[in-house]
Amino acid sequence: MKDQVHHSAAAGFKTGADSYVKGRPDYPPPVADWLTGTLGLNADKTVIDLGAGTGKFTGRLVATGAQVIAVEPVAQMLEKLSLAYPDVLAVSGTAADLPLPDASVDVVLCAQAFHWFASTEALTEIARVLKPGGKLGLVWNLRDAKVSWMPKLDAIISALEGDTPRYYTGAWRRAFPHEKFGPLQAQHFSHAHTGSPEDVIFNRVRSISFIAALPEAQRAKVDEQLRMLIAGEPELRGKDRLTVPYETVAFVAVKGS
Repeated sequence: MKDQVHHSAAAGFKTGADSYVKGRPDYPPPVADWLTGTLGLNADKTVIDLGAGTGKFTGRLVATGAQVIAVEPVAQMLEKLSLAYPDVLAVSGTAADLPLPDASVDVVLCAQAFHWFASTEALTEIARVLKPGGKLGLVWNLRDAKVSWMPKLDAIISALEGDTPRYYTGAWRRAFPHEKFGPLQAQHFSHAHTGSPEDVIFNRVRSISFIAALPEAQRAKVDEQLRMLIAGEPELRGKDRLTVPYETVAFVAVKGS
């Protein structure tokens, strides 16, 4: 299974789970209606939280009343999920090797995760565990690039990405179209992450896999770049609390009969 996990995820999320919990934004309230309306989740349904991480999205799924099965390959993240949601069945697994029977679930949901394993192989395995007419949901929180200082923050991050899969490259879209699924349909929601600079900027950046995987000296250099960014931006400088705007994008694709 380890060979199926990208090296940035295996190394970064192993060491960066704490920063992930502190630094990642929640999801906007309208996502709750999308889960129950568009995906049809309710107490009669079973959903896989695939690439569940520390459980950042798991609570949204639990709130629908559905039976939730969290699947995550990184043990350190799965441990934090189990502590936060002890009643959720949490299992080690990957998108290409799901530990579930054929046609056993109604929905597979990937929050902030599909870019890690986007492939024909993964979609075929997801289709295998979905019932006919079952749904695949993909959700990402994206920083709002229209904010004046955001390109500077993105430049600090992107300079270190290497070969790490990311939503922003669009490479994940090459897994579609897929013979088992209908077309992707998208909805967009406005969102914001409010908190201390330590969380919404420093811990958010530290939670990125390829940054968390850096040697300590290089991580310290990134922190210094972030301090210089904050000092040079009037919108950020001297603030005890910051609001970072996001856009949440949610996709659904339906499995054929």
